Amino acid sequence: MMKKLIFLFFVGAIFIFSGCQARLTKGVTPKRDAEKISPQKVILGIENFLNNYKSLVKGKRVALLTNPSGVDSRLKSTADILFEDKTINLTALFGPEHGIRGAIYAGEHVKDEIDPHTGLPVFSLYGAHKKPTKKMLENVDVILVDIQDIGLRGYTYIYTMALVMEAAAESGKQVIVLDRPNPIDGIRIEGNLVEKGFESFVGLYPIPYRHGMTIGELARYFNQEFDIHCDLQVVPMVGWTRDMLWDQTGLLWVPTSPHVPHWKTILYMGATGTIGELRTISEGVGYTSPFELVGAPWIDGYDFARELNALNLPGVIFRPLYFKPYYASYKGEVCQGVQLHITNPHTFNSYQTGLYILQTLLKLYPQHDPFKFENRVSMFQKIIGCNWIIEDLKAGHSVSEIALKWQAELEQFKMKREKYLMY
Repeated sequence: MMKKLIFLFFVGAIFIFSGCQARLTKGVTPKRDAEKISPQKVILGIENFLNNYKSLVKGKRVALLTNPSGVDSRLKSTADILFEDKTINLTALFGPEHGIRGAIYAGEHVKDEIDPHTGLPVFSLYGAHKKPTKKMLENVDVILVDIQDIGLRGYTYIYTMALVMEAAAESGKQVIVLDRPNPIDGIRIEGNLVEKGFESFVGLYPIPYRHGMTIGELARYFNQEFDIHCDLQVVPMVGWTRDMLWDQTGLLWVPTSPHVPHWKTILYMGATGTIGELRTISEGVGYTSPFELVGAPWIDGYDFARELNALNLPGVIFRPLYFKPYYASYKGEVCQGVQLHITNPHTFNSYQTGLYILQTLLKLYPQHDPFKFENRVSMFQKIIGCNWIIEDLKAGHSVSEIALKWQAELEQFKMKREKYLMY
């Protein structure tokens, strides 16, 4: 009898506990559901175009400048969307650096081809021509631009767009830019402007290294400030605000090029991308963390990290590490160095952080000249837009002294860009 009572007691307890759990968890989202993608907050230019601006291309022959980053919020390719839309006459595609499908290594020339998915001609603007020829535009009335910029001056897509605008102005064609977010916000602006004599395809115009504008705003700025004067229209986004980082947009990230796998990579690139151009130091390209690392076989990672952390730079901590690149600089060699860990993307000053890294290398390892390869120094100067920064670093000037020299031109740029901002 006692055993039976004990058994009934336990059964009742289990029943009561189960009921309490059911009441406690009623309406609570299971963890796997809570981890679903956040709802879209930003309506992209391509989506706004399809909903409200398609009349702009009615009866016209349309070309599209794009690459894999040109997608809608559901990750469908803009090229496929326009091709499948029977009300739009898509006649040609234009591809920038890395190609229309994004598979080509940085700096490699890209050939013209036939797109296997649409059967349309793809004209490369990073090969024999960087600017569309009249022949390329023969069967075109309007050029749509849908490509994700990263907010840094050295990325070539914005200059491909500018040259498309030039060609359009010369041939009487219209350009429509479908706007997209600046993934590292539209507020923070950093660095010096490109000086005369240092213009290149990684810095065609005098804008700061981190410009704080969307690709549509840049198109408006280029069109007026640099006398392109093409027939330009920018289809705006809806819901984007200047303070947004990419992870606040509700949008999924598509790699804009092979070494930008995540949106946050851009912040690291702003610090180390210039250094990597020297080829005397690995910036992590060729390893699993592109642009997050700075190292070489002759660096002591612990000393390096100690010196950099002693600077108390905003928004970043440096961790010593060992790594062996699979390709690129120091392929197959064991390197020591640091990994950058961004603790606050809103206060992290990427461009100046890169200069502080160079300053520290020169201080700790004077016997290892990071500027020893003349051809790479030339590329570095194009990326940073001048030669005086190298000279100042070599002369022992502090980064804070160097930064003071570009403040006046930076303030002028900020005032000038105001009338081109859309958000």
